[in-house]
Amino acid sequence: MFLTYENPVYEYTKSPDQNSLAPAHHPLVIVGAGPIGMGAALDAHLQGIPAVVLDDNNTVSVGSRAVCYSKRALEILNRLGCARRMVEKGVTWKVGKVFFQDELVTSFDLLPEEGHEIPAFINLQQYYLEEYMVDGLKDSDNVEIRWKNKVVDVENHSAAGAQDGTDHQDKPITLTIETPDGPYQITTDWLIVADGANSSVRNMLDLAMRGKVFEDRFLIADIVMKAEFPPERWFSFDPSYHPNQSTLLHRQSDNVWRLDFQLGWDKDPEEEKKPENIIPRVKAMMGEDVDFELEWASVYTFMCRRMDRFRQGRVIFAGDAAHQVSPFGARGANSGLQDTDNLLWKLKLVMEGKAPDALIDSYCDEREYAADENLLNSTRSTDFITPKSKVSKLFRDSTLELSKEYHFAQKLVNSGRLSDAAFLTESVLNTADRDNFAGNMVPGAVMDDAPIEGDQQERWALNVFGNRFQLLYFIDNASTLDEQTAKQLSSLEQGDIPVQAVVVATSGTAPQNLKTVIDIKGMLATRYDAQNGTCYLARPDQHVAARWRSFELPNVQKAVKTATCN
Repeated sequence: MFLTYENPVYEYTKSPDQNSLAPAHHPLVIVGAGPIGMGAALDAHLQGIPAVVLDDNNTVSVGSRAVCYSKRALEILNRLGCARRMVEKGVTWKVGKVFFQDELVTSFDLLPEEGHEIPAFINLQQYYLEEYMVDGLKDSDNVEIRWKNKVVDVENHSAAGAQDGTDHQDKPITLTIETPDGPYQITTDWLIVADGANSSVRNMLDLAMRGKVFEDRFLIADIVMKAEFPPERWFSFDPSYHPNQSTLLHRQSDNVWRLDFQLGWDKDPEEEKKPENIIPRVKAMMGEDVDFELEWASVYTFMCRRMDRFRQGRVIFAGDAAHQVSPFGARGANSGLQDTDNLLWKLKLVMEGKAPDALIDSYCDEREYAADENLLNSTRSTDFITPKSKVSKLFRDSTLELSKEYHFAQKLVNSGRLSDAAFLTESVLNTADRDNFAGNMVPGAVMDDAPIEGDQQERWALNVFGNRFQLLYFIDNASTLDEQTAKQLSSLEQGDIPVQAVVVATSGTAPQNLKTVIDIKGMLATRYDAQNGTCYLARPDQHVAARWRSFELPNVQKAVKTATCN
């Protein structure tokens, strides 16, 4: 017998709010304790925002569900304190292979260069991530998780355009919650909705998802077996064991393997999930003699859709509750974690009165842009994987055939473009370049990592960058930084929105107790096209906000105002 995962059961505890005569008030409530809701909760903990998490269950996800976590998502999870355990437990990979009629036609390497702490991808069952996230909040003094607390009604007084014409913007949101001890109510200033693709809160507020539902079905089968396949992503078009369809093979931890089988629109989902129908498919793919156990199965339909707007007043949607994409490409949980990464620092500034409400609108603008990018890539992948006409199938099969010999055709093969970071180059929070730069670190880009030596024993740049606004100042020898510039850099901490100066050097220590990191291999300067005096303004979510070839205090102060809608 194979060992399988046993879901932890978290204790339901009656809250003092349930005995309150009037609804208790909380500054922030998060609905949903999946990866996105818990990502928001962990970030709230780091930002010092008091929050309550409500979930209608009392355990982690059943079945592996989201299994592929991208470099960018892992960088966010590293900031939240989860990535180290994930990488240790998960299966690290970066190579993908595509097969056509059992023959290898192309392969790709998702991270060919050195000098990054975080791998390109890991595969890890979603239940492990959720367990690690719960563990991360066990000792929190500002975030509370309430299990078996089901939201059954939402009164969103904060939504603009109330029917009676009265301005309700400052009125709290009221939630009615069902528990084993009966219902109760609480109020909140801000509500983050992360209760998944079938969001009950979205339905309660009668908000629509618009987009496309593809007429095809896929079977997920998680099996436990011992096999010698390398930790790679194998996608097969028209294999001999599953003709005229496609399959996907992925390895997870604990000898669990994710198998995906394209079924076609005419298949009955309930029938296909039965073990007696799954087992023959697995044996056809893996071999008649393979020793395995079926751990979990599900049938899904491709959907590419999103809400028109990710906020309604002070109710904010994130993850699958706001947008859905097809699973191939691992864009669901990965993009949802980028949602909360984008949101929480903005919410903190608005709640503290340091930024206007327009900063929350920038969350919508940036993450709706990213969702559209994901939807476009996901739709293109789906069209290639499941062609809907003889002509499109002929194009696909010809492309795959040509890929055996020709590089140009390999670029056209689309077995699911893998999730990547969204570059927010059109954001209103950016300050446009006035100087010439080379490379990818444009305003709006996600910051690149590189090995460093920090004064607190840090070994990677992205362990230093993030959680607050920072100004990176590049110089060869930090000890030669002139006193006037050092004082001006130090003064940034005293602004309405504090900015930490980080001196990036090849040697020395900066004066005025300025944070100093040593670019030990020169990779940071190369990736940021930095010279002596080059400066980068970094957002708390590790996106570039502005950059200059020389430091001028008024320019930085203005860019901070731009980046916070002030």
